Amino acid sequence: MKRGKKYIQLKEKVDRTKAYTLGEAVGLAKATSYSKFDGTLEISTKINYKSLQNVRGTISLPHGTGKTIKVLVFCKGDKQNEAREAGADFVGDMDLIEKVSGGWTDFDACVATPDMMKEVGKLGPVLGRKGLMPKPKAGTVTTDVTKAVKELKAGRIEYRPDKGGVVHLGVGKCSFSDDKLSDNINAVVAALMKDKPSDAKGDYLKSFAVAATMGIGVKVDVKELVNANI
Repeated sequence: MKRGKKYIQLKEKVDRTKAYTLGEAVGLAKATSYSKFDGTLEISTKINYKSLQNVRGTISLPHGTGKTIKVLVFCKGDKQNEAREAGADFVGDMDLIEKVSGGWTDFDACVATPDMMKEVGKLGPVLGRKGLMPKPKAGTVTTDVTKAVKELKAGRIEYRPDKGGVVHLGVGKCSFSDDKLSDNINAVVAALMKDKPSDAKGDYLKSFAVAATMGIGVKVDVKELVNANI
């Protein structure tokens, strides 16, 4: 893959053989971002576990993601007022079911009350493809729509590894302070270690790196990072 001059110049700032402290890595990742927009700082960590389909959960970032999250709630009756008061952007029942079934997905997160799931489940071809299907494990199938909406708006994110066992997550904007980004990353690691399956052997997180949306990947000392969050 051919790289531009800017990428090549910035790449020289990072020692690819070295695992940096979290603070050093965050500073380097920000310094080597070459986008003209306020990019997202992203983490990638390799999970060491045989049953990857069982590795998933949610994480509340203390400083949010920096993104404006549009939340849709499928619910009926009084729950609709609760959802609106909590800050939901779209609230409804069969009217929204029909709209989404037509392919509309102009939202970032989806919540449903249990009594709506029979109909919401039929939206699998639309919601499932975009990872928007409400799930009890993720806290998005719930009667407490107020809590779910507020947490999603505040920066609660869902994680699961890809087929290669790597978890990719955006943990804030590059314009965030180094301390805020480090806090968010520590929250991610603490949540991953808390959710670690009891039968996982050896080092659960095999590697850890940070990078801006358009930037250079920087390795983090994974042992030091894990030890600081267990």
